[in-house]
Amino acid sequence: MIRNILAACAVVAVASPVMAQTGTDTRGYGNLGYTHLEGDTPSVGAVTGRLGVDLNRWMAFETEASIGVKKNEFEVAGFEGTNRHQWDAAGYLVGKMPIGDQINVFARGGYGHTELTRTVAGSETDIGGDSWNYGAGAEFLLRGQTGLRADWTRRDFRQGDVKADAYSLSLVQRF
Repeated sequence: MIRNILAACAVVAVASPVMAQTGTDTRGYGNLGYTHLEGDTPSVGAVTGRLGVDLNRWMAFETEASIGVKKNEFEVAGFEGTNRHQWDAAGYLVGKMPIGDQINVFARGGYGHTELTRTVAGSETDIGGDSWNYGAGAEFLLRGQTGLRADWTRRDFRQGDVKADAYSLSLVQRF
C-alpha cells in the first residue's frame, strides 16, 4: 500500500514538468497546512503537505502526506493513555469547478493509509489502517498564484466500521 502511494507521488513529481512543457493548461500546485482528525478515531492533529497537478481546468490528481504533531491524552480505569497520529499518505482524483479566476470549489476521492498509535499503561496498539477517502473544499487565491485552501475529507477505514473526518486549512502555491 505505502509503495503504491509513494509511486503515485513520484509519478506526479516527475510528470508535472513534462506535462507543463506540452503547452496544455496543466499546472502544478502544492500546499502546506494543518489537519485536525476526529471521529471514531481519536482527535489528533497533523501537518499536511500536498502536491498536485491539474490535468485540465476541471480535473486534477493530488497526493498528500501528513506527520502527526498533536496527541490526545485520556484516562481509562485510572490508567493514563495517549493517542498519537504518526503519519498518513493518500492519493486523490479531484473534480474542480472554477468560480471566476480566484476561487475553485472541488470534490475529491481516493485511497490512503493512516498510522495511529494508542498507548495505555505502557502498552502500544496500532489503530490506523487503509481507507477510502472522499471530501470537498474550496481554494481562494489571494495574490497571483498564492492562496488559502479549506477542505473536509471523510476517511472510511476498511477494517471494521471506523470513520474519521479530517478538516484542513492550508496555504496554497500554484506553479
